[in-house]
Amino acid sequence: MTVKEAFAAGKFYTSDKEELLNTFKSYESNHKRDYNVKSRCIIVPHAGYQYSGQLAFDGFSYLDNTVKNVFVFAPTHRKSVNNLALSSCDEFETPLGNIKVNKSIQEEIIKEFGCEYCNEAFAEEHAIEVQIPFIQHFLPEVNIVGILIGNDDIDKTLKIISKYYPDKNNAFVVSTDLSHYLKEEDAIKIDTVTAGMIENSNLQGFRFEQACGAIPMVATSEFARRNDYSLIRVGMTNSGQTSGDHSKVVGYGSWFLYEGTRNDFVEKNFSPKLISIVRKTIESKLNGKSEINITSYMPYPPVFDSTGAVFVTLEIDERLRGCIGSPIAHTSLLIDLIKNSYNAAFSDPRFRPLTKEEYDKISISVSILSNPAKMNFKDEEDLLNQMRPNIDGIIIRDGEKQALYLPSVWKQLPDKKDFLNTLKQKAGMEPDHFSDTFEAYRFVANYIEE
Repeated sequence: MTVKEAFAAGKFYTSDKEELLNTFKSYESNHKRDYNVKSRCIIVPHAGYQYSGQLAFDGFSYLDNTVKNVFVFAPTHRKSVNNLALSSCDEFETPLGNIKVNKSIQEEIIKEFGCEYCNEAFAEEHAIEVQIPFIQHFLPEVNIVGILIGNDDIDKTLKIISKYYPDKNNAFVVSTDLSHYLKEEDAIKIDTVTAGMIENSNLQGFRFEQACGAIPMVATSEFARRNDYSLIRVGMTNSGQTSGDHSKVVGYGSWFLYEGTRNDFVEKNFSPKLISIVRKTIESKLNGKSEINITSYMPYPPVFDSTGAVFVTLEIDERLRGCIGSPIAHTSLLIDLIKNSYNAAFSDPRFRPLTKEEYDKISISVSILSNPAKMNFKDEEDLLNQMRPNIDGIIIRDGEKQALYLPSVWKQLPDKKDFLNTLKQKAGMEPDHFSDTFEAYRFVANYIEE
């Protein structure tokens, strides 16, 4: 039996067993569980524990502890490889003991995907090793499959995840840090962009320098997109928050994979929270507060920091009293909800500002929109045939004229032709208008009401 000796112990985390156990106890005491879920895939940082250990612990807390195998994908920092590399060792050593390697799965990966054993790449690599004590803490009976990613192997990484994810005995850990050695304010901006890209599975323009484990992170985001899954934010931070040096920081983020859309997740877990934010916003204005302090809404779940587009609708006695929203996500879900709550109550041009007397009578609904998808059609009849009543929200555009109907409008306009014609009128077009430049986009919405 061969053992991969610990390299990072005493450097990235303590080499003393009791001290390490006490470190995990401190993480547990500081851990705030925002979600009651279990996942079989997480993204966590791999820096020294003093910088990112708490966030890594928070991410691991959502990993399904019933699995038997944990795949760990990580970049190489000291040895360049042109393939996906595995260790031929039977076990990995840490201060908490040894953890077994699933050699049979590794042999399958080598045979099917042309990966290679490269013990030299593992010798002084920390990116997998720092994850193992967390695995031993949360999943003490599992075996691991450690994979170091070489140059530009997104497709191969994606294929491995796709092959082994359907087996519920398997879980996946993606080991990555985010931006490196930027001023904290710049790092926050770039890491926020990176988070938005992977959370929305929109990787156009992604640059590998946005994360040192970019390849497995991008592969995981693409896996989520192909399966209509989503990456839910656990948290984000940077080294400056613990070191006190804000001139050159390293960014960290943690996410877990949810087998559904982000909007489904929010609706299922936080519908009352959304409604309470709408009411809090309206009440603040009615009570004379002209500016809204975002800190007054704390604590709120980290998923509310991900980008989102919402519409807020107010009704009194089932009659519309205000409706304002964003057709495309451009800011955080929380900020968009606050802004549109305020505008629906006080800035809808069709109504006077809401009064205190009316406030007690209003009913509130929130629609969280998916990203619009452009519809391809040859004529209006083709467009009508593609429209799905009670499912699709529709955006139309021609030149500078544009309008949107939420899916809930189908209740008032169940006929496709009426739906489209009145939408045209809302945009300032004639009901029979159609042209070569006419565009239509569809989206779905999660509808939440009191």
